[in-house]
Amino acid sequence: MGREPVVGATPRVVRSEQEWRAQLSAKEFAVLRDAGTEPAWTGEYTDTKTVGVYRCRACDAELFRSDTKFESHCGWPSFFSPLAGESIVLREDRAHGMVRTEVLCASCHSHLGHVFEGEGYPTPTDQRYCINSISLTLVPDA
Repeated sequence: MGREPVVGATPRVVRSEQEWRAQLSAKEFAVLRDAGTEPAWTGEYTDTKTVGVYRCRACDAELFRSDTKFESHCGWPSFFSPLAGESIVLREDRAHGMVRTEVLCASCHSHLGHVFEGEGYPTPTDQRYCINSISLTLVPDA
């Protein structure tokens, strides 16, 4: 599956497809590098309440803090804001017959999930970053 480049953004971590395949499991590769989606309610972080930082499973970049995670009851971990404005990049996704906003790790351009707005969640941003657990590694606070 080909992926369109991210306009105006250059990843800091660049690896060949062969290098990514050697580093990631088949399921991780399918989501992170081929923009797949793990089945709802199957991810390890969907219901976790552990305090810490969520990092990109592909390159270890910091992406989200647990204090921005909320229960959206959608089947995937949801956050109302990324850790910092430069931790993610967004691009239009027209796959599956709809227009969505894809969320990518700014450091390696791995697929994380999608962001949605205006759904009425009681969060400070009215955004839901719907992120695949398999795209993340949670590092608990000490």
